[in-house]
Amino acid sequence: MSEHNANDITRLEPLIDDFVGQNEAYYRRVFGTMLKAPGYKFTLNWAAALLGPVWFGARGLWNWFLGVLILETAAYIQIGMGLFGDLGAAERNRADSIQATLDLRYQQIEAAQNAGNQAAVDNLTRAAESLEGALVAAQEAASAADATGLWFIGGGLLALAIIKFGIAALSNWTLEQQFARWRSDRSVANGWSMQRAIVAAILFVASVILSSIQFAQPTAFATLAEFPTDGNWRLAVGDWIQDGFDWLRTSGRGVFDTITAGMRNLLDAIEVVLVDTPWPVVAFVIIMLAFLSAGPRVAIFTGVALAYLGLLDFWEKAMTTVALLGAAALISITLGIPFGIYCARRPRAFAIVRPILDFMQSMPSFVYLIPVVAFIGSGKPAGVVATMIFGSPPVIRFTVLGLQQVPETIREAALAFGATPRYLLWRVELPLAAKTIMAGVNQTILLSLAMVVVASLIGAQGLGEDVLEALQFAAAGQGLLAGLAILFCALILDRIVAGRG
Repeated sequence: MSEHNANDITRLEPLIDDFVGQNEAYYRRVFGTMLKAPGYKFTLNWAAALLGPVWFGARGLWNWFLGVLILETAAYIQIGMGLFGDLGAAERNRADSIQATLDLRYQQIEAAQNAGNQAAVDNLTRAAESLEGALVAAQEAASAADATGLWFIGGGLLALAIIKFGIAALSNWTLEQQFARWRSDRSVANGWSMQRAIVAAILFVASVILSSIQFAQPTAFATLAEFPTDGNWRLAVGDWIQDGFDWLRTSGRGVFDTITAGMRNLLDAIEVVLVDTPWPVVAFVIIMLAFLSAGPRVAIFTGVALAYLGLLDFWEKAMTTVALLGAAALISITLGIPFGIYCARRPRAFAIVRPILDFMQSMPSFVYLIPVVAFIGSGKPAGVVATMIFGSPPVIRFTVLGLQQVPETIREAALAFGATPRYLLWRVELPLAAKTIMAGVNQTILLSLAMVVVASLIGAQGLGEDVLEALQFAAAGQGLLAGLAILFCALILDRIVAGRG
């Protein structure tokens, strides 16, 4: 070790003492070895190996605590199954089932003999002999399974030894990594905390005991296999939610009728443009948009895709689908970008909105249909609302992300040259965040198109109807053709919105 490295390690010794909290001399020596050069250095910490997950918990290494807890619990489960597990339970249950069937056959044989039906007696006798052989095999398998207890114990001990050696080899390295983080961020856990050790020990012991009992004796405690609950609770909560829906639907009928009427008028206007306009005009405009936005190759692809839609009689339904998608995406983008700007300017507001966006993106798409049908009803307006809810989070998130990624130095420079807040937003921040915001717009459009098939379940017309019918009648060919039509609509919109990249 060079003199320079030795001096650096010597200067770090007070920090090491403050960080480790106990056994300072050992860790000064170990960290001194590990800090000579970056990367993993092989050392063994047998105290960490002995304590296992408790050591990691006491040191505040909770991510390692969880991994080691799972591994050691699996090893102790094997040992517990070997010590007091009913290893032949499954085969004994099978033998009992065979015995019950065999007793029934004996009764049937006796009844057939009393009736003088020799043919039935012969058939039942052969069946009984087969069952007797299966019964003997099941009983032997149960005895053989009971005899494997030592193998379970040996396998569990071997696995535990391997895990302990791995802990011994990795514990000092993980602690040194934590020490490096602690030097730059003093909020990182440090020292040996008895409180953390007690919590880790309780969690570890409880996990091992409960898991071992459940795997070794599955019928010992029914509470471990089934969550203690009452089925009436779910029914009661469901009734409360239903009552809330009924009250909202009744008291807010005017609001929901207004939303429905607005959605329907917007859809009718878009369908007049896409459906009622002569198809050559619509096709020409779409191809020209593709050419101006993304170039000749995309324009040629767009023409081929539109020809596919027309030749296979998907034109009207495809335009209806695009109208539904356009209405939902237009509302999502029109409201989402300003709302994203507001959230980017007010982090506290975004902290409240973020869980709502997580909920909207995590909720299965079919679940959106329940409140939409309850408040809006079925049909195209309900499909627009469901699609809008499903597709709006990306544009909000990407708008916030794009504005947050604008370098602070650029903002400061613009303000130093006298830029007003409005000028800063429109001339500096939005142009720099434009690519990220457009990515959010693109994701909103594609996610909205993904709701086409789902929205067809509540009466939204379009290509989703063909896919739904194909699923209902197992028409694989028709369903594939309709799916390709939806794919082409998605690709055309994606290329036009993405532009030349």
